[in-house]
Amino acid sequence: MSDTAVMLRTTLLAGAILIENGAEIKRVEDTMQRIAANAGYPDAQIFVLLTGITVSLPENATSEVRAIHNRGMDLEKVDQVNSLSRQFANHDIDLTEFAVALERVNQAVPTFPFSWLCLAAVVVSVPLMVAFTGRTTPADLITCGLAGLAGFAAFYWINRLGSIRFLSEFMGALIIGLITLLGFYLTNGHYHPDAIIIGAVMPLVPGVAITNAVRDTMTGNLLSGPARAVEAVLSACAIGVGIALTSFFY
Repeated sequence: MSDTAVMLRTTLLAGAILIENGAEIKRVEDTMQRIAANAGYPDAQIFVLLTGITVSLPENATSEVRAIHNRGMDLEKVDQVNSLSRQFANHDIDLTEFAVALERVNQAVPTFPFSWLCLAAVVVSVPLMVAFTGRTTPADLITCGLAGLAGFAAFYWINRLGSIRFLSEFMGALIIGLITLLGFYLTNGHYHPDAIIIGAVMPLVPGVAITNAVRDTMTGNLLSGPARAVEAVLSACAIGVGIALTSFFY
């Protein structure tokens, strides 16, 4: 494989990993531009959207495109790509080693086991319920923890096993609503379902997506920024519909 082909493949793979794991467009463009420049192609033209990346080399009359089909959130992979890019810029690794390392990062499974993620969901849900609502009764705390754990577990596995966009947010929120409803009847209404729902949905809220939408828009990416915003709004709507379906039974 020629050096040009290796550079194109490496640059596109780095950009794809960044977009698929939650990086903002400005970071993706900057990282890809630096990789191309450090590989000896400072005039490379980079065009990045949420659904695809194009790299063009005017001096070689060569260009390649890579489609982006899946987007999630794994900031550890974003950090690893940035670290490898800096090593390549410092000549600690060559282009071939860089490409091989990126393939390993792309194929890596999440570092934290599912049990730790569930524990993190509980740790996020309960304190935020207390912070936002001030409710600290044992029934509220226990139900919020259980609802947050079950809702996140449904969100996680539907994302892993399915391919329908926003279904995981909807089902996670629906399960949170059902558990809250069940607890409401088991305690004869002696707790606060609104507070529990506020805390339990926090692990599902697309906070990073909203932040990236604002950052992309502020840096002039007027296609990707609004697209991210629409995606975040649809995620929030899926969560809202899942909760609303159970609110009629109180």
